[in-house]
Amino acid sequence: MDDLHLAPAPGLPGGLVIPERELLERFSHASGPGGQGVNTADSRVQLSFDVAASTALDDRQRARLLHRLRPRLSGTVLTIVAAQHRSQRQNRAAARGRLAELIRDALAPPPPPRRASRPTKGSIERRLAGKRRRSELKRQRGGFGID
Repeated sequence: MDDLHLAPAPGLPGGLVIPERELLERFSHASGPGGQGVNTADSRVQLSFDVAASTALDDRQRARLLHRLRPRLSGTVLTIVAAQHRSQRQNRAAARGRLAELIRDALAPPPPPRRASRPTKGSIERRLAGKRRRSELKRQRGGFGID
């Protein structure tokens, strides 16, 4: 295959190109359906990308990826495994697509912080009126106890 191209997205205004030399692909037997070729075809793809050693990322992007993908990293290497298809070519494309999606999502800027809002005057009045009605109802129930 060739370089991995990521289209412009939030956090990636100019897009991103990860050179092929920074992607390591390994192939192995995939479990599951495959007919006669199941034991001979190396269709399972393991795609690895070393985030810390990448020349395609700037320092800010590298730091954001290392922070956000920390649970998925082994050291500084992100690994994607694809074995859902019977052909190696389809699994390679699926692994690259998932890697691109992970990187795009991790580089997106965080959402703006939530601003606390105040209840409207009408909603406060309705809530208090409901509490008064409930209190009055409970007050009317009592008073007839036997001493």
